Amino acid sequence: MRNISSLQVAWDDAQRLGNRCIEREKCRNDAAGDLSELSEGEKEKGDTNQTETLAQNISRINSDIEIWSNEDKPRRLYIVLISLHGLVRGENMELGRDSDTGGQVKYVVELARALSNMKGVYRVDLLTRQITSVEVDSSYGEPIEMLACPPDGSGSCGAYIVRIPCGPRDKYIPKESLWPHIPEFLDGALSHIINMARALGEEIDGGKPMWPYVIHGHYADAGEVAAYLSGVLNVPMVLTGHSLGRNKFEQLLKQGRYSREDINSTYKIMRRIEAEELGLDAAELVVTSTRQEIEEQWGLYDGFDIKMERKLRVRRRRGVSCHGRYMPRMVVIPPGMDFSYVTAKDSLEVVGDLKSLIGADRTPNKRHLPPIWAEIMRFLANPHKPMVLALSRPDPKKNVTTLLKAYAECRPLREIANLTLILGNRDDIEEMSNSSSIVLTTVLKLIDKYDLYGQVAYPKHHNQCDVPEIYRLAAKTKGVFINPALVEPFGLTLIEAAAYGLPVVATKNGGPVDIVKALNNGLLIDPHDQKAIADALLKLVADKNLWLECRKHGLKNIHRFSWPEHCRNYLSHVEHCRNRHPTTRLEIMTTLEEPMSESLRDVEDLSLKFSVDVDFKPNGELDATTKQKELIRTLTQMATSNGNSTVSYYPGRRQRLFIIAVDCYNNNGLCTGMLSSIINNVMTSAGSRSGETGFILLTGLSLLEAKEALTSQVKLEDFDALVCSSGSEMYYPWKDLVADANYEAHVEYRWPGGNVRSMVMRLARIADEAEDDIVEHISACSSRCYSYRIKPGAKVRRIDDLRQRFRMRGLRCNLVYTQAAKRLNVVPLIASRVQALRYLSVRWGIDLSKMIVFVGERGDTDYEDLLVGIHKTVILKGSVEYASEMLFRSEDSFKREDVVPQDTPNIALTEGYDTPDITTALETLGII
Repeated sequence: MRNISSLQVAWDDAQRLGNRCIEREKCRNDAAGDLSELSEGEKEKGDTNQTETLAQNISRINSDIEIWSNEDKPRRLYIVLISLHGLVRGENMELGRDSDTGGQVKYVVELARALSNMKGVYRVDLLTRQITSVEVDSSYGEPIEMLACPPDGSGSCGAYIVRIPCGPRDKYIPKESLWPHIPEFLDGALSHIINMARALGEEIDGGKPMWPYVIHGHYADAGEVAAYLSGVLNVPMVLTGHSLGRNKFEQLLKQGRYSREDINSTYKIMRRIEAEELGLDAAELVVTSTRQEIEEQWGLYDGFDIKMERKLRVRRRRGVSCHGRYMPRMVVIPPGMDFSYVTAKDSLEVVGDLKSLIGADRTPNKRHLPPIWAEIMRFLANPHKPMVLALSRPDPKKNVTTLLKAYAECRPLREIANLTLILGNRDDIEEMSNSSSIVLTTVLKLIDKYDLYGQVAYPKHHNQCDVPEIYRLAAKTKGVFINPALVEPFGLTLIEAAAYGLPVVATKNGGPVDIVKALNNGLLIDPHDQKAIADALLKLVADKNLWLECRKHGLKNIHRFSWPEHCRNYLSHVEHCRNRHPTTRLEIMTTLEEPMSESLRDVEDLSLKFSVDVDFKPNGELDATTKQKELIRTLTQMATSNGNSTVSYYPGRRQRLFIIAVDCYNNNGLCTGMLSSIINNVMTSAGSRSGETGFILLTGLSLLEAKEALTSQVKLEDFDALVCSSGSEMYYPWKDLVADANYEAHVEYRWPGGNVRSMVMRLARIADEAEDDIVEHISACSSRCYSYRIKPGAKVRRIDDLRQRFRMRGLRCNLVYTQAAKRLNVVPLIASRVQALRYLSVRWGIDLSKMIVFVGERGDTDYEDLLVGIHKTVILKGSVEYASEMLFRSEDSFKREDVVPQDTPNIALTEGYDTPDITTALETLGII
């Protein structure tokens, strides 16, 4: 029965993969027509040579990019790095403590330090998660930690770890559980960057905000944060994947032990993949460690096609239209290494056995030895034998058990070499995560099964400062380092081992291919082939001449992986991508006076005399209240007619913003009177503090439709802003409802415009359905929103399916079903209702925590985005009967609980939508 089930899973996955390949081929054919006007020579010019160069020397950059120079014009750059999960600190990093605290943590900390030492870099912030749980050290709860303090007179203020609240405060949760809390981190990061931009601007830039030079996300979760921050601040984004979800998904499926549902449930893999796709949508630059990562890993994604990327790159260089298509630039920049722990003696000393240091009885001959040496050697009957060293987390994909079997079943190898397994830190295996516990338990069972006592060392603890000594011990014994991972995105430990003169054996899947090629210091193996692993290890430890040659080559070529080299390449590529990105300075508006209507809203003393020319009725029959309203209206109109409508004003005196985003439509997709009632109830709930409270409307309606739906019962001038057409347009009633030109320019980036207009109907319609199932709704279209009417009962693609088809064609858009699934709005990638709030938060200087969003229990397909973040949310029960959520995502996609936290104090649910219900909810949230 299980075999039948496994075969069915394999069959289903093969069908999905086949369908995806067919769709990608269709996309390439679509793109081929648009991108065929260059000659063959122009298409590929420069690309072939570049590929060859990267294969030979993976640290070299493109010839068309100027190398970063310390002698260039003076710069003062602010760089933001984001690494969200794991335990991040500058000293005594607990690498291997869990599956989240591995090589990525070491990489980002050292990158931040190295960048801060580059001339022209003023400040580097590494944003990570603040963890105050008693399960971890208190240092992870400190809001700020200095990483690097530059020397006096260097013109820099250093590098810092900045910790931002994210998720439960009372426990340390793994990265797979972080997804619902990502918006909280995003909003906290935005607040920090705004404050830092102001502070740095006042310090060095004449008071103008000093926005980041680049925002760099590491891994899928931070990539999503960086994508949204980039969109809000109009700052170029860089992405480093470290390890990729699609690749992991395929590897797990190939093992045949888990179904798609099991993998998705355990690893939240579909949520992770969508975050990686979003990162590709927004990134200017994707930094990879190897060419293989580009071709075989990123090549699996909807949002990247290496052939299309090359064509588009050539077209941009030639100044030829790309027809709205976009692909991020992929570059190979190997991680650097901190060589400060490597001494000249490590490189120059001719290593021998341990007899010069310890005797046969293990007593030191000359000097005190590192404690970690004694800790390892206590396991070994003969510590003088060459050491086969493996250093990794106890993770199934690191493939340690296959290595152990290969060693155990090769008697010649067991006779001449020991095996040392450094598998993180542990106190009690039973208290570790399930996957780590399984690996370590299997290791112990295999040692017992093959009777490897005295031949295998597996210490329980080591510190980060012990790692250099472990490499030195292996080198002293003329040992070998091995990385047998099923797939290794890069392989930083291989570089570390080479720096201490250790030859290597490494998996042929991933980054080690390029590393071993560049260093020429070892052998590659198939990680699934036990015999190949054993043969490679035996060859290196038995052939002393080969061992010496590999050692010499590694030490000779290791300079290619230094941090200064990495940073020069990195900054050169970032500067180049900034030249392509239409970066404009985002202004934080200065606080000005309120509009006349707001200043006079609470005036009741009619004894005030105004010397103005006002057209009051000569008979004087108006009562006092009417006269007051008429006076305010007249003065406001006069101010507008005198040109004040063009003044850059914003509600600077607002203490909070009430945002109404309730999607009230009938089953025909028409706006109902319920919306007007809810607006009036929300405004009434503000009570006596209405002057301190501003109101914003977020809607999928166009401005014209909003006017028609509301003006009979709601005064549009009571709003501070109207955000229409699913976040693509912004209007201010106090500026004559003219579209905000700054916002239009802000969201325009990467908008394919008319190039996508005719495709939408074909891509959204399911095959074989009627052509008139979806038609363009001309009156609701604008330059930033293409709107389409959907016939009742028509079958159209869900958002995730439609977005996939757009991405495969290099078209980057935001897609929203609205009006009870009777309308599809196609808007710019950067435009959305929730991103509009973040934009206003920056422009108006109002913290997102001061915003209260009112929604129904259901809504448009962007509904879930409005529930999460540091703003407060009030869900009005019973206010929305017909919604569009059923067209959001397919059944095998991620679930709502991967987006919205199950328990959050920022969300209140009302009993209804009347004023008392709203007031009670606001009291619950501590608003009033």
